Formats: sequence, structure tokens, C-alpha cells
Amino acid sequence: MRKGGSKTPPQGRDAWRGELAATLALAWPLVLANFTQQAINATDVLLMGRLGPSQLAASTLALNLTYTLNVFLLGLATASSPMMATALGKRSNAVRDVRRTFRAGLWLLAFAMPPYLFVLWHIGSIMRAFGEPAELAAMGQQFLRAYMWCTIPWLLFQLLRNFVSALERPRIILAFSISGIVINALLSWALIFGHFGLPALGLVGAGVGSTLTWSLLCLGLATYVAREKRFARFHVFGKWWRFDRERTLAMARLGIPIGTTLALEMGVFALAAYFMGWLGADAVAAHAIALQLAALTFMVPLGLGQAATVRVGLALGRQDPDGISRAGWTSWVLGVGFMGTMALVMLAIPRPLVTLFLADVPANAAVIALAIGFLKVAAAFQLFDGAQVIGAGMLRGLHDTRWPLLFALLGYWGVGLGIGSWLAFDRNWQGIGIWAGLASGLAAVSVLMMLRWLQRHTLGLTRTA
Repeated sequence: MRKGGSKTPPQGRDAWRGELAATLALAWPLVLANFTQQAINATDVLLMGRLGPSQLAASTLALNLTYTLNVFLLGLATASSPMMATALGKRSNAVRDVRRTFRAGLWLLAFAMPPYLFVLWHIGSIMRAFGEPAELAAMGQQFLRAYMWCTIPWLLFQLLRNFVSALERPRIILAFSISGIVINALLSWALIFGHFGLPALGLVGAGVGSTLTWSLLCLGLATYVAREKRFARFHVFGKWWRFDRERTLAMARLGIPIGTTLALEMGVFALAAYFMGWLGADAVAAHAIALQLAALTFMVPLGLGQAATVRVGLALGRQDPDGISRAGWTSWVLGVGFMGTMALVMLAIPRPLVTLFLADVPANAAVIALAIGFLKVAAAFQLFDGAQVIGAGMLRGLHDTRWPLLFALLGYWGVGLGIGSWLAFDRNWQGIGIWAGLASGLAAVSVLMMLRWLQRHTLGLTRTA
């Protein structure tokens, strides 16, 4: 026993078993919540597809132009997670520090929204500048002017999610996310096609439905946080109007590199889709199928990376180097192990996986063949994809975001884009070359992330002020 009667922290296998249990308890609701939030987006695509191919194409093109901006804003909000976790690990002044960080997140997002909304309001002009037909650009702008308002409650929901996750109570996020699928499906269906006595608004109805859905989810989670005893003591909305310059700038210094890193990754995958467009419609369709399968498996290491940020941040706040090591490696082994299993599945049964999305008929033979080839390359980068996203989460827990940004720039845009375009067009590997480039970029980023993690003590990353 230590002075004061506190118990000696668990050591050896007991400590690792405890970390495994804590990581799994935190990660599995986050993983499922990621899946369910993806399902909300998929529901919109499914319903808009029933309006017709032109409407679906217009809304998809408009949304694709917003994804990079969205993930940048998400990165700003993500900075709150390690900051809150470290404050909770320190314990002293934890309530005040968590509240300051949450309030800084509100201000940071408030500053970012006006230019973001200005760009989205004029998305039709941007689509025309990219060479899209005037009709599609007009429909895309009509849709996005209704849809763009959902970004505000969506980001507030993510900020609240980070707060709840830092307190290691993520199950409520899963509950709200699941309810969101049902709410969004009903609202969008009613507003797009005119059910329950509501007008048929078409694409505008899809945008209004999404905005209402995320507004309800945000309001529900905010109410829960304000009233539930474990959360209410933090008074996260207390005196929200007070501008905390010091904390807001600290969050911006942490969040801007996170957002830029996410945007660089999203941007290179978006550019890969444009490269596929130069190779023909079959290549685009095959790319979309393989990418959707890879995105589904990615939800698991993404959730584990989010858990790693919290667990590493808590250990950092406690000034516990062994705890930092256990927290990082536990998530890493779980995530990379899962992705290794998924790689074997993709190699073993690529055709059944591809034909889940496309009927196995002679008319689709060319697309299926291409998608199977892409999926085999995707299997090769599963390990790297898992390692890089969890590695980024581990480093975020140490408040280390600037070097990961440089790694993303070098890996995705230098290695990945350079090798991919060279193999695809100079060496005539076509679509396989683009996917090989993506794999190379992910491999480079994952190696650089892990080298920095291994040097965390030497670099002084495990010390707090």
C-alpha cells in the first residue's frame, strides 16, 4: 500500500489485461458508432438514388467537393479529445480544464463556419469550374444549400462525443447514432417523396432531412450531457459566450495539423477517383466498390485509434510512461490484427465480396474483374491502413500533430500520388497502378508514424508541462 492507503497500480500481465479491458470497453461503442454514422450517409444515397441517376450524380458530386472541408473541420473538433483526456489524467483542475477546452472548441468551430458556409453556398459555380454540366451543377447547388446546415449540429455532436469519450462513457454515443439511422430514414423519405402529409421536396428534402436529423441528435446529446450526473458537473456549456483566447489558440495549434492531415488523406483518395475517371466508367465503378469495402473495414481501426487517443492522453496526464506504452500498443495490436484478418478474407473470397455490390451477370464482367484486382491490392494495404490510423491516434494522445501532418504530405502526396500516377500512366498499369500507389502512400505514412512513436521518450513527447 502507498501512503494514504491507495492501492499499488497493477503490474505485468495484470496491467496489460486491465488495459485490454479498458480499451475494448471504450473502442467497441466507438467502432459501432462509426458504422452507424456511415449508415446515415448511406441511407441518404439510397433514397436520392430513387429520384433518378441525374439527381444522384448531382448530389454525389456536390458532396464529394465538401468532404475535404468536412474532415478538416472534424480535425479541429478532434483536438479536444487528447486535451480533455490529458486534463482528466492530471486530475487537478480537471473539471475547469475540460470545460475550457470544450468552450474553446465551440469558439474555434464558430470562427471556421462562415467561410465554410460561403464556399458551400456557391458550390454550383465550383462544380461548373470543374467542368460539370450546368444542369448537374444547378441541382447540386440546390441540394447543398439545404444540406450544408447539418454541418453545424454534426460538428457540435462530434465535440460532445469527444467529451463523453474522454470520460470513457461512449455507449450513449452508440445509442444516439443508432437512433439517427431511423430518424434520418423516416425524415428524408417523407421529405424527398412527400409522405406523412409533407410536401415532396426532392433533393432539397434530403438536405432538410439530414439537417433535422443531426439537429435532433445534437440537441438530444447536449440535453443528456447537461442532465446526467457524471457529465453535468463539468457544466460544459457554462458561460459559453466567454472567449478564452489562450485555450482557443492552443486548440487551433493542435487541431489545424489534425484537420490538414485528414484533408490530405481524403484529398488523395478523391484525386484517385478522378484518375479513374480518365480510365473509363468501368474503372470508376470498380474503384467505388473496392473503396467501399476498404472503408467498411477501416471503421474498426478508426475506432481503436480514437480509443488510443483517449487512453494515451489519460496516461500522459498521469505522467505514466508505462501506461502510455500499454495504451498505445494495445490498440495497435488489436487494430493491425483485425486488418490482417480482413486482408486474408479479401484475398480468399474477393468475388463474393465484390458481387455484394454488383450483380454477377455477363454485362458486369469487366467491372467485376477490375474490382477484384483492386481488392487484392486493398488487401495488401489493410495492415498499413490500420497501422497509420492507430499510429496517428497514439501520437494525438501525446499532443503530437505537426510531424504527422508532414508525414501525410510526404506519404500520401509524394509517395502515394507520385508512384500511383507513374505506375498507372507511364508504366500502363492503369487502375491497379493507382491502387498500388495508394498502398505505397499508406505504407510510407504508417512506417513514419510508428518510427516517431518508438522515439517518443527520446523526443520528449511523454512529458507534459
